[in-house]
Amino acid sequence: MKCPRCESTSYHKNGRRNDKQNYLCKNCGKQFLEPAFPHSLESDLLSNSNGHSKVSMTEATELSLVKNLLEEKVTEKSPGSLSLTLAEELLQTILSPDWLESAIFNQLILKIQQKAEIKHQLETGISLLLLDAENLKLDVNSELFLANLCKYPLQVKMAFANWRNPSTGKQDIELYNRGYQLVHVPGGKDSADAKMIAFGSCILHSYPAVKEILVCSGDGILIHLCNQLQNQGLIVYWVRRQGSTLHIENRSSGKITDYSLAMATEVPSLEKVVDTIQDLIKTEQESINARLDSLVAVATLFQERCDINIKDNPKKTESEKIIPILNNSFSESIQEEKKEELAENPNEKTLDKLLLKIIQDIQLNSPKTKLSVSKLGSELRKITGESPNSIIKKLKLGSNFTKYLESSSIFTLKASGKEYEVMALLSE
Repeated sequence: MKCPRCESTSYHKNGRRNDKQNYLCKNCGKQFLEPAFPHSLESDLLSNSNGHSKVSMTEATELSLVKNLLEEKVTEKSPGSLSLTLAEELLQTILSPDWLESAIFNQLILKIQQKAEIKHQLETGISLLLLDAENLKLDVNSELFLANLCKYPLQVKMAFANWRNPSTGKQDIELYNRGYQLVHVPGGKDSADAKMIAFGSCILHSYPAVKEILVCSGDGILIHLCNQLQNQGLIVYWVRRQGSTLHIENRSSGKITDYSLAMATEVPSLEKVVDTIQDLIKTEQESINARLDSLVAVATLFQERCDINIKDNPKKTESEKIIPILNNSFSESIQEEKKEELAENPNEKTLDKLLLKIIQDIQLNSPKTKLSVSKLGSELRKITGESPNSIIKKLKLGSNFTKYLESSSIFTLKASGKEYEVMALLSE
């Protein structure tokens, strides 16, 4: 043992202080206490009772000297300057490089970090999921949806089942890879449910930071677990499957949410559906109004262009021509000209020319369309304003329109069901 001031080994006993032997240095007159450990053990390693951590004798001696130094300051210093002096000495010891690199300091920092993390979890809270894997299967999308329902992060997931049962298949591997804790239960009816109830009833002892719990099972017996968890002040979601839909009930607020397993999306409520339909109708109305405005603008420009063309053509007067507004007005104008031509030259040649023109127009617009006799007669009536049979009789070309086409050298008829298909042998 050495004097802490001059490191002299010349000293003698000088009474006892605080039940410890006090020594007086012969060299410098320094009083000091007996160190906590014998000098013979300075190079040995001390282990605590459980044998997990070891502290060197040098570190233990340093701690003992710090304690002795503080005790000496208590006796030597006045009460007024005692606190400041102790703080300075303590800071010098703690901030020394040897102390900052020591194992004791690292253990102290680790404990502080652990306590800070536990405190943070208790303040923020976590969510926990209990799954009866024998009753309900959750895919990744369903699990993410359930996690988004919770206010707190889903950090603990536990699945209960008899994992030796072949019916579970490879579900244990899948759930384990997704971070679940697998709890094995023996075979038997409601064995997994009973284990969930037993575990859930004391959940706060194992996870004191939990605030919300997802109980995933369709077994009605688990309502007892839901009630017990509610009585402990937790927010409980009871998740059950109904057909292809997950039925999620917030037992605290009574709110019910449905999730479609087939579509992997939330099933909206009736109010949301009505709001969505109203939004779609409003959007469609706005689109229609915009298209109508564009159509009116095009029609106006078209009408202005037609007025210019009529003024540039002195052969036609306003009474002889109807100004078209939309695109189909062109065909109406052509039909008027054909009608006038047929009225001025009522003969077979004019009629054939008109029929050929109708056939060509139909084949041009719809090449794959088969032209029947009734269809050709309807188009002729649109142009002339008279029925085909009436025109045939007026021109004295036969008794009816069908017989006229059969006897014509320009047209041929082909039976097609109950109708006759008209084809032109000659072009205009």
